Formats: sequence, structure tokens, C-alpha cells
Amino acid sequence: MSALPAIIPISDLRQDAAGVIRRVVATDQPVVITQRGRASAVLVSADAYERIQYENDLLRVLARGDAEMAVGLGRDADDVLAEARVLLGQE
Repeated sequence: MSALPAIIPISDLRQDAAGVIRRVVATDQPVVITQRGRASAVLVSADAYERIQYENDLLRVLARGDAEMAVGLGRDADDVLAEARVLLGQE
């Protein structure tokens, strides 16, 4: 089970934005920002954001491939891997 995220009110963020950002970068853990007792935003480091975007892009590609396979579309895996090797400069 993952650790619970840090939760801080927006007033704390206003008072010590630099400190909160330092903590997010140092721990690589998100901080949930609340307004009126409810979560309103999540602060993550730039590295974490890039990882999340990369993972989301991969998931979108996999989902598209899965949908194509479900309707009988797609390409042979050997062809796809050969194309990937060319794109990666491995051939």
C-alpha cells in the first residue's frame, strides 16, 4: 500500500510556497492542496509530472492497440518490432 499523500490548506501554501515546493521535489511525493477543507489541486515535481505524462502516453497507445485488435485491425508483432528498432536507431 502506498503512503498517504501530504495534505495542506492553500493558506499554508501561500505562506511557504518555496518550502512546499522543496518538499515535493525532495520527496518526489505529491502534495494535495485543499480549499475550504476539500481537495482542489495536487502539486507534483516536474520529474513526476513528466513520468506521469509518459506513462499516460503509453497507456493511450496500448488502449488504442487493444481497441484495434478488438475490431480485427492491427499489424504483425514482428513488423512492429522491426519498425521500432529502426525508429530507435538499432538497425
